[in-house]
Amino acid sequence: MPKDTPLSAEKEVDLFELYAEDPELADELVFGRVPHKDRRGFLRGAGLATMGALIGATIPFHRNMPSGFIPEAIAATGMKIKGKNGLTILNDRPVNAETPPHNLDDDVTPTARHFIRNNGIPPEDMNPDTWMLTIDGFVDNPLKLSIADLKSKFEVITRKICIECGGNGRAFFDPKAKGNQWSLGAVACAEWTGVRLIDVLKAAGVKKQAIYTAHYGADTHLSGKPGKLPISRGVPIRKGMDSNNLITFAMNGESIHPMNGAPLRLHIPGWPGSFSHKWFNRMQLRDVVHDGTKMTGAAYRLPPHPVAAGTKVDKKTMVFIESMVVKSLITSPESGIKLPKGERSVRVHGHAWAGDNSVSRLHLSIDFGVTWIHAKLDAPANPYAWQNFTQTVKLPQKGYYEIWARATDDQGRTQPFAIAWNPKGYMNNSMHRISVYAS
Repeated sequence: MPKDTPLSAEKEVDLFELYAEDPELADELVFGRVPHKDRRGFLRGAGLATMGALIGATIPFHRNMPSGFIPEAIAATGMKIKGKNGLTILNDRPVNAETPPHNLDDDVTPTARHFIRNNGIPPEDMNPDTWMLTIDGFVDNPLKLSIADLKSKFEVITRKICIECGGNGRAFFDPKAKGNQWSLGAVACAEWTGVRLIDVLKAAGVKKQAIYTAHYGADTHLSGKPGKLPISRGVPIRKGMDSNNLITFAMNGESIHPMNGAPLRLHIPGWPGSFSHKWFNRMQLRDVVHDGTKMTGAAYRLPPHPVAAGTKVDKKTMVFIESMVVKSLITSPESGIKLPKGERSVRVHGHAWAGDNSVSRLHLSIDFGVTWIHAKLDAPANPYAWQNFTQTVKLPQKGYYEIWARATDDQGRTQPFAIAWNPKGYMNNSMHRISVYAS
């Protein structure tokens, strides 16, 4: 793909994906570095020269570098994505990027700060004037609709929708789980405009045999093999017919950003973001559970019961993730802030969400969870929007403090301190905490 297209990430070597999936193999492939028994990776000849060339200098202590290690000078080299800023790039084939918490402080996430989660290569043709959406399968009247048809034949509405990747928080798992090492920023709440999915499905006529949806997009598999899909997920018909699901063609009042699914995107709010298909061009209604790419094996699945960290779990026993869990994020102040001398008050702001549920309470702690402070929690702007919270806390004296946030949903479920470990690194809803220094 040419570098001047709106989809390109301006970097030629994808180290990040390689290292996220298998760091030791990446060492061998990229630098010829083979792990030693003490897990040091000895660089030899061309491998050492390659790394030195990327860094722009010799590496006197290269023998001390751990296996599976990307030098900071390489990791810190930012890629530029047109229309985005303030994101942290995890990999570039496919492009995946998260937003640091302090860049998510807006009540409505700006398009430039909305995270990116791709599974394949985005389509080159995103012309909204020629885009077509097919609704077929177990329907009475198969439909082919242009975006103009959607706008003219169905009620157009605007909603704020919180979207979160099921693997958000995977970076904190111990033992590590394979996959994108999201920390905290694979979540956003932008304002989306489109039509209700249920209205479109009613126009097509849902047959009684239909029990599952199947979602398809125009992105292509990383291998480039024709017919091989990067992802195709689906939901039970009960969720598919939820009136909060949308087919959208605008993001924050403008065209959808190419990396966020232009020109048409599906939204299945409250469930992992992988259900909200980007570059959406087909929905098929099926009489069986959809078996598309990333619907089988252990993809987006959890053990049927809690397991100890590091436990091997039989893939056949694992169950689909449906509703996301209760969660919160402190977005202001930025973690590590040093207050002006003598300042003892800190205004804390952030967001909370709870999948198919709503958040009923938000508490903060400045004493490592011994006592809790009730924060002001706003109602959601509409169903499935995140809820904003604020509170000014007072620090009793100078020193180091941690501010913890703990959300509770309308079913009484509260965020834990510890991670509920699982093999795939999903659904980490442990409490968010930031550090503050008072002098």
